[in-house]
Amino acid sequence: MKLTSIITGSILAASASAFAPVSQSSIRTSSLNAWKDDTVVGITPPVGFFDPLGLSMGKSDEIMNIYREAELKHGRVAMAACLGWYITAAGVHPAFNSALSSDPLKAAMQLPPVAWVQFILGCGAVEYLAEQIKDRPGYKPGDVLGAAYWVDDSDEGWVDYQNREINNGRLAMVAFMGIYFQDLKLGEYGDQIFRR
Repeated sequence: MKLTSIITGSILAASASAFAPVSQSSIRTSSLNAWKDDTVVGITPPVGFFDPLGLSMGKSDEIMNIYREAELKHGRVAMAACLGWYITAAGVHPAFNSALSSDPLKAAMQLPPVAWVQFILGCGAVEYLAEQIKDRPGYKPGDVLGAAYWVDDSDEGWVDYQNREINNGRLAMVAFMGIYFQDLKLGEYGDQIFRR
């Protein structure tokens, strides 16, 4: 339980750093018209441009691109985490012959240290490659596969696809926090909460 608290605290501290102010004096501010335009990806009905805390007020387009990149990355990880959580809760552990606990939090604690090293190095390799991809010309936030070379935001189908990805990622981030705290506080994982 102590390890879980440490991991939770580390995750919360790391996520808070995404909103820390950037100490660059040459950043220009914009009126965010480009980000509030109805054709921009991520602005979907019925909410439109959603920023209840005002985090985008006075931010430059460069900072807003960093925020969009972080939103996409966190959403993609959360979608994978939700899927992985329920696969683990079903008792499927392909790498360990299903020998670990079906409770994902307990299974994480049962992993051998070499598995954690492998996980951290794998995540680091993905992050390194993503940073290298950002250096290419014409890069758009979150476009690690280079789709912007073949299609642009004037294609309604492509914009619709991107909006679905962002909205599903937003939902997955909220859903995973619920799934995680359900297991942490109630000890119920998977669909156990519905079996009462």
